[in-house]
Amino acid sequence: MKSIYHISLLILALLIVACGKDKNISTENNSLAVKVTVQKVNENNTNPKLSLSGKIQAKNSANLSTRLMGFVNKLHVNAGDSVKKGELLVSLNSSDLQAKAAQVNAGITEATAGFKNAEKDYKRFQNLFDDNSASQKELDDMTARYEMAKARLEAAKQMKNEINAQFEYTNIRAPFSGVVTNTFIDEGDMASPGMPLVEVENPNIFEVKTMVPETEIVNIKSDSEVDVLISSVNKTYKGKVSEVSTSAKNTGGQYLVTVDLENLDSNVFSGMFASVQFPTDTPSNTVLIPKKALVKNGQLSGVYAVSQSNTAVLRWLRLGRTYGDQVEVLSGLSTGETYIVSADGKLFNGVKIQLK
Repeated sequence: MKSIYHISLLILALLIVACGKDKNISTENNSLAVKVTVQKVNENNTNPKLSLSGKIQAKNSANLSTRLMGFVNKLHVNAGDSVKKGELLVSLNSSDLQAKAAQVNAGITEATAGFKNAEKDYKRFQNLFDDNSASQKELDDMTARYEMAKARLEAAKQMKNEINAQFEYTNIRAPFSGVVTNTFIDEGDMASPGMPLVEVENPNIFEVKTMVPETEIVNIKSDSEVDVLISSVNKTYKGKVSEVSTSAKNTGGQYLVTVDLENLDSNVFSGMFASVQFPTDTPSNTVLIPKKALVKNGQLSGVYAVSQSNTAVLRWLRLGRTYGDQVEVLSGLSTGETYIVSADGKLFNGVKIQLK
């Protein structure tokens, strides 16, 4: 009887230890579970927007250069300076043109003297011919001499106009009012034809240029309004489509679309990246998930779904178009399923998860 009592106490002690171990294992498993935020797949009830990236640039922008070769005498501006239309920006050495101009002026003086002399002789022979004191042959010769002298004078004047036009390229002026965004040359450097010297932009009028795939270009019309998200300032502005290219010959199957921006803040600058969101005719039953929930592995994209046993299960997806911060799911995830949006730890197939 006493031995039976001892055996009962031993069995009771083993049961208590076993229960304690199970409790510890359960607690340990809970502590290892990754805390996650989940979301249920719902069909989109509104027409999404097609989101394409682009870059902001000034609508009026010019890289100024010269047609002549010469040394830079004076650089009158620096990057960041405001300039007015016609303001002098760069002065090039023009000593060779000045020498040519002196030669042309001397030629004009010579041609003028010859023309005046030929004109007097022509008028004299015209009077003699009228009085029958000169033959038709003499008058014709004098007329030809007069016309050639007139042509030589006109050629000399046109050469002067050419020299004056070349002088315009020794003084580079602002084509419009704006801001100097860059200078590419210093005083004393040699400028050559076509070499950019100064860049000028109008900072008050901006546009965004973006490339649209051929599957979407038919839905984009001129004068349509769009939203433009500028991430660097975290703000969305209104824009209007001003140009839609009808050819993708030189753009690799993409069509160039230009969007004019309106009412921008002073902290928006040329060169910033933007996301242009075009309205589409996409059906409202599209399945969309946030891009931040995606898992990338090379060319594959997937998402962690939630299993019935509260573990993470990796699902590979076939994705469609991008709409802002969301992406279309064509297959791999069904309506009503739950997927993980974010996690406090590292996720992998089969890891235990705990909802926040």
